[in-house]
Amino acid sequence: MKTKAAYLLRSLGWGWLSLLLSGLSPGLMAREYDHVIASGHIYIGLYRDFPPYSFVDEQGQPRGVDVEIGQHIAAGLGVEFRPHWITPDENLEDDLRNHVWKGHYLDKDEANPLAAKHLADVMLRVPYDREFSYMRDSTGELINEQVVMFAPYQRERWQLAYDRRQLSEVSTLALFQYHPIGVEIDSLPAFYLTSALQGRLRDQARHYPNVGQAFQAMQAQQVAAVMGMGAEIDWQLRQANNPDFAAGSNAFPLIGKQKWDIGMAVKHTYRQLGYAVEAIVEQMILSGEMAALFQRYGLHYELPPMYSN
Repeated sequence: MKTKAAYLLRSLGWGWLSLLLSGLSPGLMAREYDHVIASGHIYIGLYRDFPPYSFVDEQGQPRGVDVEIGQHIAAGLGVEFRPHWITPDENLEDDLRNHVWKGHYLDKDEANPLAAKHLADVMLRVPYDREFSYMRDSTGELINEQVVMFAPYQRERWQLAYDRRQLSEVSTLALFQYHPIGVEIDSLPAFYLTSALQGRLRDQARHYPNVGQAFQAMQAQQVAAVMGMGAEIDWQLRQANNPDFAAGSNAFPLIGKQKWDIGMAVKHTYRQLGYAVEAIVEQMILSGEMAALFQRYGLHYELPPMYSN
């Protein structure tokens, strides 16, 4: 008869083999609702160096709209808020895999190199989009079947800011056949400006590491305008505090979606945690607290359509 110790060793052996076959490292697992509550803390996935959404201030403290939403979620669950900082990979599918449901094989705990770090229990700033949720690869398999995207809390948009010292107004993008415009490198606006109007804007597009540096170039009159996400443009206009800078009111023909909803993601097996988080976020929206939060950062806030009826 096998001893209890032998049985446990055999069970552990199968457990480790299962982890190896699934590509997971021991200890690197998203946590279900009960585990989050029992631990007394929650890891909120936030993009690093991404003002006004999530960043670290000069005092080393996490700040931003998404940081405060994460802190509110933690308080609503009665646990401690802990940021899980995300450095963007090549695409969102990679970010979801590396930080929500599987983890990255290079993501190790410095204190214990043999152990992998934690995953995010909840990841913020994820597009809430049915087409993206059910997107399939070339074999017909669902790409994002391991995650659930839920709780839309903001409607984002593309936006342009311009320098009135150089342009009296921006009524059409055709102006940027003759005036330089700054964009973040490898962003959708960067690709858009190289192809819009049959490529006639390509030579005037100037690429920068981020929207903040594009604004610095506009301050120096090296570009006449900057294009980016609405909240980023709002934030940079506020930071610049330059009366010569203004928000454009033009549209962006053929860019695809001019506006889209932003929500959250959890691992697909942990829907109970998602339901609890969604209830907290919904209360923020319905009470007006979400809109007030955006206003404190000087940002325009637009309700996702599901709340506008």
